[in-house]
Formats: sequence, structure tokens, C-alpha cells
Amino acid sequence: MNLSVPGLRSLRNRLAVIFALIIAGAIGTIYLSVTPRLEASLTNERLNGLITDSKRYLEDIHDNALDLPVNPKRDAKATKADRDNAIRGIADRAGAEILVFQVAEPGPFLLSESLPHAGIESSAVRDLAVTAIRTKRVASQVITTGSGRYAVAARPILRSVPIPHSKKRTDVATYGVVFADSLADVADNVGLIRRQVLLSGAIALVIAVLAGYLVARALAARVKRLERAARKVAAGDFSQPIRADSVDELGRLAAAFDDMQNQLARLDRARKQFIASASHELRTPIFSLGGFLELLADEDLDEETRRQFLDQLRGQVDRMRTLAVELLDLSRLEAGALELRPELTDVGQLARDVAAEFTPAATSHESNVTLELQPEPIELECDPERVAQVLRILLDNALRHTPPGTDVHVTAARSNGHVRLEVSDRGLGIKRANMPHIFEPFFTSNEQAQGAGLGLAIARELADRMHGQLNVRSVPGATTFSLELPSRSDPESD
Repeated sequence: MNLSVPGLRSLRNRLAVIFALIIAGAIGTIYLSVTPRLEASLTNERLNGLITDSKRYLEDIHDNALDLPVNPKRDAKATKADRDNAIRGIADRAGAEILVFQVAEPGPFLLSESLPHAGIESSAVRDLAVTAIRTKRVASQVITTGSGRYAVAARPILRSVPIPHSKKRTDVATYGVVFADSLADVADNVGLIRRQVLLSGAIALVIAVLAGYLVARALAARVKRLERAARKVAAGDFSQPIRADSVDELGRLAAAFDDMQNQLARLDRARKQFIASASHELRTPIFSLGGFLELLADEDLDEETRRQFLDQLRGQVDRMRTLAVELLDLSRLEAGALELRPELTDVGQLARDVAAEFTPAATSHESNVTLELQPEPIELECDPERVAQVLRILLDNALRHTPPGTDVHVTAARSNGHVRLEVSDRGLGIKRANMPHIFEPFFTSNEQAQGAGLGLAIARELADRMHGQLNVRSVPGATTFSLELPSRSDPESD
């Protein structure tokens, strides 16, 4: 279909044309295939009927038309008129025209016919009679004569004669009888059916085009609605929801499009929040660095104050370095570019090593980090660096968001085909309103705590990449983060 035609650029018009072509093709198939087959079937049925009738009336023709008895009044053999009358009576009973050919030299000649001057007798009819006489078998054919098409069946009349110089006898064909029936009514019936097919097809075509146009217009309207929504989304407008008004393919497409729009809206909000939060987090240390540099430029600054300023500068630089690393890790995780290197790891020993790293931080926090591990090794095929990174984030989060003197408890165990690592504290707990947001980037429930709020978002992404789960349970006075990894995991490796 040429889509460059202006009228066919519309989905509505193309569907209507397709419906019309389908109906037209069906009508053409019926007209060009079914009706000729119907005509052939009716013609064969007429030929078979003639063959049956020729066999049924052959003996009557022989006895009552060819071997007519002597006319007692005239004391002579019956005349040609007598034969024709007898043939005509048999033809009336058979419902067909009958022609009788007699064997002679140089060839068979027409002896009698039921309807003289009807135009049935022709060379084709004579040839069919000759074929029946020569083969001594019935012969049938559709023959076109000057008066139309006829179904013709010819049979020989056999006479048993002795073979010279032998006691045996043989059958000799002395006559050929032809039964002919006009096929005009067959042609009329087939013509009537063809006209009905064309008329019904034309009506069906009009209805199909109209129905196809209406259906196509309804479909096109739904597609147009999706197109307008897509253009709004492309322009950054996520305010209009896409309602799935059916359960068909377009309805499922609308539902999928609505899900996509909601996800894009969330991503757009996250992007804006990310930019705002990152700008805020970077602005504070940058301003601090600028202020400290101006203060350090003062030549009258004593050495003790200068050393304090340098320590604060170092703290701000460390904060910016941590933020840059976390931003890089988060972007690589969201892009799927973080490479995992799984190896057989004793998760219990890994938890022990990571907890030891936080001894100085726990001491300055006036807290203790306690361990509860199974006595036997907890071996797991995983990336030890990424599991350790999640544990560090959870331990740092526990120490950062709890009052001084709050102990932190770390457990590692294997159960139900999974390895579970838990970090628990006895702090204030997480507010119920904050629970749905704690794994979002830049979210922090404690404004006084240092950090950009990226740690838990990174930990959740790492857990997902390792086919695990990171969950949290919190009530006033107790918070537990749990990392659950499958024992037979198959981490992705890019």
C-alpha cells in the first residue's frame, strides 16, 4: 500500500481501505473460484444423469424404435415417422433429446431424432457417437452447438453375431444412441448466483467500508489521545494521567504509557531534587573553604588558630571527597555500569573486619560495636568489597543518627537458603512519616547529622545488584537494617 498518497497517511483511512480490500478480495475469490466450480459441479451432475438415463432407456429404444414390428394394416415394416414418434415418446419420458445414428459406409448417419431441426445434430455430436460405436462404451462430453451448450452422452447398441469359421460370437455395434440435454438452465442458475454474489458483495463492501471507517476512527481517536499525551510528556508535562479505557492492546498500551509517565515524573522529581540537594551539599563546603582561605590569608593569625582552621579545611575537603565518591557510585549504579567481582567469601569474617574498622569512630561516639556470629564459617559467593561497602554504610548510619553512648549490634547468620547481615541500634528510631523515604537519595531524617543522605540509597542499589534485599524495621527505641543475600546467588557482572 502506497503510504505517500495524502489520503492514506491517516490510520483511519488506511484501516478503512484495508477492510474494503479484504471484502473485495473475498468477493473476487467467490466470484472467480466458487461460481466456476459450482457450474462445473452442476454440469457433471447433468452428464452423470444422462449416462444413467441412457443406460435405462437403451433397451426401450432398441425394442420400440429400431425393431418396430410389421404394421398389420399395411403389411410392411414401420416407416421413419414411426421410428421418430417412438423416439420422441422415449425422449419425453427421459427428459432429454435423443439422436440415433446407424452404422454405415463411409460412416454412421443420423437415422432418427426426437426433435428435428433443433440444431443439436453437429459434427461434435456425430464424433461422440462414432467414439461410442468404436469403443463399444459410453462416451460423454459437453458440446457447444449452434443452439447452445449441451451435456451429451452416447451409447452403442450391440448385436451379437457369429464369428466366421468359428463357433464363437462377438458383439457388433449397429447403432449409436445419443442423449443430449441443454445446459441453458445451468448457465442461468450460475448467472443468477453470480449476480447475487456481486449484489450481496457490493452491499457487504459498503457496510464493511462504513463499519471499518467508524471502527478505524474510534481507534485513531484513541491513538491520537496517546499521541497528545506523549507530546506533553516530551515537553515535560507529567500532570495529565493516561486512563486505560479498555482491556485490549490499546488499553494495555495506555496503561503501560501511564506507568511510564509516572516513572518519568518520579525521575524528573528525583533529578530536580538531586540537583538541588547536590548544589546545596557542595555549596556549604565550598563557601566554608573560601571563608577559611580568606582567614588564613591574615598574617596576624596565631599558629594555634591557623592549625584549627586547617583542621576544619581538611574536614570540609574530606566531606567533599566523600560526597563526590558517593555521587559517582550512585550514578554508576543507576546506569548499570558498576562491575561486580564475586568470589567465595566468609561473610562472618568480613563482618568482623568491617566492625573493627569502626572502633575509633565508636570510641569517639562513646559506643560499642558488638558482634553475634555463627561459630562455623558463613561462606557465600559474593563481591566482598560491595558487601563490606553496604556494612560500612549501615554502621556509619547507625553511629551518625544515634545519641552518644548508643551501642550498635552486628549479626551474621545463614537460614532458609539465605545469608542475613543485620545492624541494630537502640537509638530513637525512625519516624513513621520518614520510613518510605529513607532509601531516597539526599534524604536524611536528622538535620544535625553530617552527610549527604546518599549512603542508604547506594546500599539499596548494591543489594538489588547482588540479587538481595535491604530492609529496615524500626520502632521507638530500636532500629534494625538487614541485608539478605541468596546463598547461591549469581551476581551480574558487566
